[in-house]
Amino acid sequence: MNIILIGPPGAGKGTQAKFITQKNNIPQLSTGDMLRYNVANKTSLGISAVKFMDAGELVPDNLILDIMKERLKNDDCEKGFILDGFPRTTIQADGLQAILNELNIKIDYVLVLSVEDDVIVERMGGRRLHPASGRVYHIKYNPPKKSGFDDITDEKLIIREDDQEATVRKRLKVYHTQTKPIIDYYEPYNIVYKIDGNNMIESIKNEIDDILN
Repeated sequence: MNIILIGPPGAGKGTQAKFITQKNNIPQLSTGDMLRYNVANKTSLGISAVKFMDAGELVPDNLILDIMKERLKNDDCEKGFILDGFPRTTIQADGLQAILNELNIKIDYVLVLSVEDDVIVERMGGRRLHPASGRVYHIKYNPPKKSGFDDITDEKLIIREDDQEATVRKRLKVYHTQTKPIIDYYEPYNIVYKIDGNNMIESIKNEIDDILN
């Protein structure tokens, strides 16, 4: 069972990916995790990646794809995997397809979590963080007892830069222009399943279970 999970930032991909991996005993593959592993273990691919990272540059697609290829060869991928946040562009999708063809692997499901931009902004913009502990609140869904202050220490809560409305809308613009075309890329394969990400977490989980079963 090989899955690609697509959705805008704040759509709940991480939460649903964990449900899928636990139920189906397959790994969740993140390019960020793979990069960190290769860098930490000083593999040849990691050493190559560090050169770009130290220069403040993005690691190029061909190197990311080489790292992905090596990861897909691991034994824990034999029963399947879930790709979370990759591919991000149709160019990456082309490169991934070439690797999958070479390894005789096919994608079975492309799960798309759809959530309106304004809902995403409300979800992310309403988050409040207590920096010292990492406790996270939400002004609507999980408000602190005293507005703007941590329940335990009474210290002031902050809004992370990533949760600022301008930042969120910028990330959503990137998603719409670069990532959503991937949905069109996979449509001809008849493996795209669109899921209403506005629903409750448990409802989304059950809908995904129905699709995968």
